[in-house]
Amino acid sequence: MNSRSGRITLVIIGVVALIVGVIFAGQGANLISGSSMSGEPMWLYIGLVVAVVGIILITLGLRRPGGGKAGS
Repeated sequence: MNSRSGRITLVIIGVVALIVGVIFAGQGANLISGSSMSGEPMWLYIGLVVAVVGIILITLGLRRPGGGKAGS
């Protein structure tokens, strides 16, 4: 994604995914109590996957455009 607005969108979606993933993982690990998700290992795994996807999106959004084009 080379446009500035596209990269900003990736970062915003990535940050939201990271936050949601950390919350889900915290509830699944029973660190955040008070919901039906608390203490359920399935939510820990789902949260970890969502958080990793968020980190990937943030990384892609923060990359400089054209950084991988050698010899051009």
